[in-house]
Amino acid sequence: MASSSAERLSDNDVQAIDQLRETFTRLKAELGRVIVGQQPVIERLAFCLFARGHALLMGVPGLAKTLLVSKLAETMSLRFNRIQFTPDLMPMDITGTDILQEGAGGKREFQFVHGPVFANIVLADEINRAPPKTQAAMLEAMQEHRVTVVGKTFPLEQPFLVLATQNPVEQEGTYPLPEAQLDRFMFLIELDYPSELEEIQIARTTTGGALPQLAHLLTGEQILEHQALVRRVPVPDHIYTFAAKLVRKTRPQDPSAPAWLKPLVGWGAGPRAVQYLILGAKARAALLGSYMVRLEDVQEVAVPVLTHRVITTFTAQSEGVDARQIVRRLLSETVAEG
Repeated sequence: MASSSAERLSDNDVQAIDQLRETFTRLKAELGRVIVGQQPVIERLAFCLFARGHALLMGVPGLAKTLLVSKLAETMSLRFNRIQFTPDLMPMDITGTDILQEGAGGKREFQFVHGPVFANIVLADEINRAPPKTQAAMLEAMQEHRVTVVGKTFPLEQPFLVLATQNPVEQEGTYPLPEAQLDRFMFLIELDYPSELEEIQIARTTTGGALPQLAHLLTGEQILEHQALVRRVPVPDHIYTFAAKLVRKTRPQDPSAPAWLKPLVGWGAGPRAVQYLILGAKARAALLGSYMVRLEDVQEVAVPVLTHRVITTFTAQSEGVDARQIVRRLLSETVAEG
């Protein structure tokens, strides 16, 4: 294993990570009062938030995606907005626009009215139902944390997190997200059906009285401090090497790509995938109370980081092989190589 040149955390940062781990444990317990199951989903959403990334949630209707995101915002005292994407949604419906209004002294002037993207957590519900022009309106906000309307730039309040949902069924009349926009999402988080016991508990919880109000555990300022802390978590050299090696193997034209992958993958992950592997691993390490990134941290975030960045071929589709299976096999082979 390669030697490490990672720096150590200061005593203050060590104490801050201990506090963050305790807060994360309380966060999961608080959300568990409303959300039944879905613990891996909650964890990955938290990884994205504290790594300053965005997430694409994939799941059939009725899995409490909207409820989960709104309650996450509630526990963190953050402003939450939901945007329902539809085929007739226009970019200005997201960003806002100038409106002619009468000001002081009866003088008419244009005034900018903020759109729903001006929030700390934005849920872009069924993002693939809007046309590409409207989908693209989210790109600048996600990448630059600002929007430009009629030549004027407006910064977005921090922290800022976009959580988009995509329905895997009812694909007729939808607009698949282009690879450039998919690459803006740090994680692809897939939600599965609950177990039988969980489904019974969901029925008990949601068919009675009003849902409980959740405690406010974090402020926006505290989240920004934790985001900066996550960036300071040390990473050993061999972890950087592993992340880069794994991503390069997803590219069929790369010499390191295994022979079995080349007919199955048309396009592999780009450099942003390496960045998100490291950032996701840093966030996981900090939230679980580790003072340094370990190989298992990268392994845990590899599937949500890489699945939507590996574009399969018709050959793979005809053989019933999807991107997640390819990523899992690549990961196991790369770990075995040492």
